[in-house]
Amino acid sequence: MSTFVLVPGFWLGAWAWDEVAAPLRAAGHAVYAVSLPGLAERAGEKGDFGLEDHIADLADLLVREDLHDVVLVAHSGACAPVDGVADRMPERVRRVVYLDSGPMVDGSSVYDLWQPDFRAWADASVVDGRLPMPSWAAIAEGGASTEGLDETMLARIGSRATPQPVGTYRDRLRLTGAGAVLPKALVACSFPLAQVRAMIESGHPWFAGLDGPNWELRELLTGHWPMFSRPDDTAAVLAELAAL
Repeated sequence: MSTFVLVPGFWLGAWAWDEVAAPLRAAGHAVYAVSLPGLAERAGEKGDFGLEDHIADLADLLVREDLHDVVLVAHSGACAPVDGVADRMPERVRRVVYLDSGPMVDGSSVYDLWQPDFRAWADASVVDGRLPMPSWAAIAEGGASTEGLDETMLARIGSRATPQPVGTYRDRLRLTGAGAVLPKALVACSFPLAQVRAMIESGHPWFAGLDGPNWELRELLTGHWPMFSRPDDTAAVLAELAAL
């Protein structure tokens, strides 16, 4: 059996993993779904939380719960804190799984990955150091697919979303390279795997290096939020990758 630490993307909390965690736990796995500082039930916490705070929070979880041989799962923008803690504590990690996400490079930020129009919207929308979740129309315009989510689900996600601390996407990630040799996996949801492979071969900066011997590539075609649109299948592919 495996130990999973599930880290949600921006604006979400541990609740986003409920329908993925349930089948994993039913199969006997240990599952720790995370709400990072300033988000979800922790939204009332005071502070200008940055990327280092989110990395430190994940590191504290691993130490506090004495977790080892962990499968770290990063959805979307969670790639930055997950990469950070994998770099700081590689001896506790079995595999890093990027769920419709991807690895960061030293000195980069999530903000760097956003399109100019979305960066401009974000800059203009910050309130008290936090960025509210954009409308679903704006998200679609930004290229994130909502395939598999009906209006009821979209409304539920939107109602529970909480503003994202600015520093968590603007701060630059510092890596030592200690986590570079860890086994890793990409679960492609928004793009067919054939398209991902083509971008790897073309040298696309988002996909550079994903063809190394420590990588596994999987396809789970749906939108950008597979934990909501295909939760059972998401649990199944995570369990498969953990067993490798």
